[in-house]
Amino acid sequence: MKNILSLLILISSLLAFHSCVQEEDYDNSKQGNFEALWKVMDEHYCFFDYKQQELGVDWDEVHTRYATKVNEKMNNAQLFEVLCNMLAELKDGHVNLSAPFDFGRNWSFYEDYPENYNDSIAKLYLGHNYQIASGLKYITLDDNIGYVRCETFDEGIGDGNVSVMLQSLASCNGLIIDIRGNGGGQLTKAQTLASHFTNEKLLVGYVSHKTGKGRNDLSTPEAIYLDPASDGIRWQKPVVVLTNRAVYSAANDFVKCMKQCPHATIMGAPTGGGSGMPFNSELPNGWSVRYSAVIFYDAQMRHTEFGISPDIPLSMSGADIAEKKDTYIEKAREYLLNSK
Repeated sequence: MKNILSLLILISSLLAFHSCVQEEDYDNSKQGNFEALWKVMDEHYCFFDYKQQELGVDWDEVHTRYATKVNEKMNNAQLFEVLCNMLAELKDGHVNLSAPFDFGRNWSFYEDYPENYNDSIAKLYLGHNYQIASGLKYITLDDNIGYVRCETFDEGIGDGNVSVMLQSLASCNGLIIDIRGNGGGQLTKAQTLASHFTNEKLLVGYVSHKTGKGRNDLSTPEAIYLDPASDGIRWQKPVVVLTNRAVYSAANDFVKCMKQCPHATIMGAPTGGGSGMPFNSELPNGWSVRYSAVIFYDAQMRHTEFGISPDIPLSMSGADIAEKKDTYIEKAREYLLNSK
């Protein structure tokens, strides 16, 4: 974890710089705020090459097209709509515009896809007697398979919490970690959980950050390693991670790490992605813009911005839902029982 922590300290120092950026070259007019926003993104956003390659986004053409939509007679709500539509061209869930009256976002990475999760049905598997370790809900199912529900990485997950949970589930023949709908949180928490599923130091990816105002001003990618948990229990049996399109950001990174763990299998739908660490800047009118400024790649130096494919694809079955069964959990149980 030392490698990861040192990188995050470096990134935090860059964040402190980016977060105080003020576009003082632009006045607080409708056109001035438009130009300030376009320039903030132009100088600090990290995915322009990739988004042009995958989506055909030409940021200069975007400027030309949207500049004609802005005039000084429009009200703030109309300006906000234009600016949000411009940012939506990037299809990045980490790109947001915040005003006192609204929060601009593009969540098409999961809203345009099947949910592949039914909360009411999933809760039937947990029942009422599950245990909780800092946000991790867990129980042993009746076929001796452990089931863990991890809804967020915003909780204070630590080695002690994870070890207590794994100790409680130690007699299980296999483990299911259900992160469907997990929108992220803290990278360190995601990697703390993943560190309990390897006995060796693993190369899990690379990181690169903006070094200048040019669109291609990026640092040489630096390797990121996942160290095995130094304290507590490491899981030695098969584990299945359940994913859907709403798995994003730090949860996406957790999947990336688990992909490299020797006993792990990813099952479900592709994740939603979100491999760019977000920073913030402020427009002349006080509105805040968030944007991806640090790129995380997988161990093969591939982008995971648009998601990670599972090892075993799944979709929820309508027949299962009618019978109050969770296709994902049932298939994971079957897989783990056959892995003994």
